[in-house]
Amino acid sequence: MIPFSRQRPSMDLTPGKNEVSLADVHGSVNVPKQYGIFKRLLAFAGPAYLVSVGYMDPGNWATDIEGGSRFGYDLLWVILMSNLIAVLLQTLSARLGIVTGRDLAQACRDEYPKPVAFVLWVLCEIAIAACDLAEVLGSAIGLNLLFHIPLVIGVIITGFDTMLFLLIQNFGIRKMEFFIVMLISIMGICFGIELLLAKPALGEIALGFIPHLNSKSLYIAIGILGATVMPHNLYLHSALVQTRMVEQTESGKKQACKFNLIDTLVALNVAFLVNAAILIVAASVFFKNGVIVTEIQQAYKLLTPLLGTTLAGLLFACALLASGQSSTLTGTYAGQIVMEGFLHFKMRPVLRRLITRLFAIVPAVIVISLQGEGAALPLLILSQVILSMQLPFAILPLIQLTNDRKVMGNFANGTTIKTLAWISAAVILVLNAQLAYGTILDWIAEAGSMSIILWIIIIPAAGGIICLLVYIALPRAWRRREIVQPAQAEELDKTPKTYSAIGVALDLGALDVHVLAHAQTFANQHKARLILMHVVEGVGGQLFGNEAFDEEARGDMRHLEQHAEQLRLAGFEAKAVFGFGKIPNEIIRLSKENKVDLLVMGSHGHTGLKDLIFGTSISKVRHGLKIPVLVVQ
Repeated sequence: MIPFSRQRPSMDLTPGKNEVSLADVHGSVNVPKQYGIFKRLLAFAGPAYLVSVGYMDPGNWATDIEGGSRFGYDLLWVILMSNLIAVLLQTLSARLGIVTGRDLAQACRDEYPKPVAFVLWVLCEIAIAACDLAEVLGSAIGLNLLFHIPLVIGVIITGFDTMLFLLIQNFGIRKMEFFIVMLISIMGICFGIELLLAKPALGEIALGFIPHLNSKSLYIAIGILGATVMPHNLYLHSALVQTRMVEQTESGKKQACKFNLIDTLVALNVAFLVNAAILIVAASVFFKNGVIVTEIQQAYKLLTPLLGTTLAGLLFACALLASGQSSTLTGTYAGQIVMEGFLHFKMRPVLRRLITRLFAIVPAVIVISLQGEGAALPLLILSQVILSMQLPFAILPLIQLTNDRKVMGNFANGTTIKTLAWISAAVILVLNAQLAYGTILDWIAEAGSMSIILWIIIIPAAGGIICLLVYIALPRAWRRREIVQPAQAEELDKTPKTYSAIGVALDLGALDVHVLAHAQTFANQHKARLILMHVVEGVGGQLFGNEAFDEEARGDMRHLEQHAEQLRLAGFEAKAVFGFGKIPNEIIRLSKENKVDLLVMGSHGHTGLKDLIFGTSISKVRHGLKIPVLVVQ
């Protein structure tokens, strides 16, 4: 027999080409070893910038503009908190990809049962569709502002930006990273000039970083959180870091983690500055003048008269278009990663892009056609709230995986990182729970007599979501038994096993012949003595114990002694011992009293109803003894 050790298999750090994330660009960027630290840092720079565009997409614009125009500088602290949480979570995502060679979607597929992984995939696809909805609306609004194209037509035109993705993708990952950095630079320059034109009050900006929140600003705060910390970005980052050709040693991975941390800090702080600038401009221009912005086009039109220059509106529109297009490119990669990772299903990126874009274009066209162009901003904010609600389903697996030493080895999170990660998850969960609770109550109140339908549909759905969250948050040891793996050759115990006393549990039935045959084989091999056991379990044995001497007890004793005598005549040292009462308890007692070091017993193989009728002994005996138990069937 091959011995086994109870050790979970480590993740495959060198997967085949078909198993890796983004196979077309996996390991395509060489990291120079002979050059200085600056050249190596430049080689690692890039993935975080692709991720950061998701933190500056049109959804962020919608929440930042409405937050600034309604509440002034009050929600600046939410942007800062969201950015700090984002830096932590994106760092964990990058570390997971570097250390394990698996992206977050692949790791979840390996970690959870198929039904759970499938639900996580569905939720992630919903998040990607919500994000794509924001990109569609942002690009369409940008086209409308610059070229006066109707919003519905602009939404349809965005369906053709797939060709832009295809064109840029052909140039390789580094060219795409450069293109994204160029678009980010356009946004940064535009809003830098906007800030200079707006002339915000620095003292009031400082007060905006003091945490405070009320029921009116909660919805926008959660929208900002969802727009900043985006669930699909966690999947994206864990795959993009694998485009670097990292040396597969502990020191090589450690260096990669360090440089990716620097890349993340720089890129996401740029995103923070852009988001803060959008809110500050909105607060300085609109809130100060008592204007509440209900649509992005309104912000564009009001910037010119309020700031006194047409440059303000033009810069705003250019930055918005750049935001929508940059997010489109990274959204395609994210969709490809989660589909391949969760489902092990590969689709051509262009086709994948078209399908995702279709799910965004159709609802956008319907809503705008029915409710007018004024519905664009509420639709943008709703998309960001949906993203925030999906966020825990990406965060909790990420934290559990990076906490697990069996997955991450020496790169597992330390106590400080674990604490910060769980605090971040708790903040997101509490805010989402508060919003969901309030929203459900509002729906029920507005439904009136039809509220029973909501109780039937929404309450069970909410219960299912809570159960799923609890399940994915549980430590591995609580969720499933460890997979048993063959022990390594050097772990095998090569010490010969010898037995001196072999216990033989007999029920004095037809199975005894087979049980005794196995026991004799072991006794021959080990020169061991045989201890024949039988438990009298009839009424007499149950009531009188070892004082029982009814016909059943006397017959059983004679029968067992005959077995012992036959064995002695065959040259074995054999002894007959008896128990009275409950079979498992007595077998355990007799085994211990006679210092048995191997027990052989029979099993009739019945299960289910027969177990209830005839009782079971093997499992109880096995758990009650610390010696090998051989079961003969």
